[in-house]
Amino acid sequence: MDFDAYARTAVQVVNAPLASLADLRVLLEAESTWMHDEVTDRDVTLFRRAQKRLRDVFELGTSGRDAEAVIELNALLEAFPVQPRISGHDASDWHMHVTSRGSSVSAEYLAGAVWGLSVWLCSYGSARFGICADDRCGNVYLDTSSNNCRRFCSERCATRSHVAAHRARKRAADALTPASA
Repeated sequence: MDFDAYARTAVQVVNAPLASLADLRVLLEAESTWMHDEVTDRDVTLFRRAQKRLRDVFELGTSGRDAEAVIELNALLEAFPVQPRISGHDASDWHMHVTSRGSSVSAEYLAGAVWGLSVWLCSYGSARFGICADDRCGNVYLDTSSNNCRRFCSERCATRSHVAAHRARKRAADALTPASA
């Protein structure tokens, strides 16, 4: 199982707009057809609740409150339990699923997200959880940098923030410079 991919799923859940069933379907587009086709309004409600709780885990982790992050992840693991099973159509297609057969879309998807984020915390610590430093963004991310120095969720946010800071410094310098006659 690719636990990093499951952890990235948690990031996608937190950062996704989930105002409607259509939004949830967009999030699930990359998944199997059954998820996209079988998602319901009840799943939207469960995803929204999980989204808030997963964001709480990131906020707790980035503020150094590891014990509280672990408590919340354990509660999420209880709410979305992992029940691994082997699935596939023939001997060349065996793979693992994280929930039992017939689980709802939210049970399957969120169990993987919570499991992956829990494994990530155990492997790398919550110091590798991040919330974008760009005040206009707020997206979460997992810091995979070699020296744990990442501050932004994407290059786009980093560039936007650096350009804004540069322009602010330039305006401040220009304001201090007397106008020439």
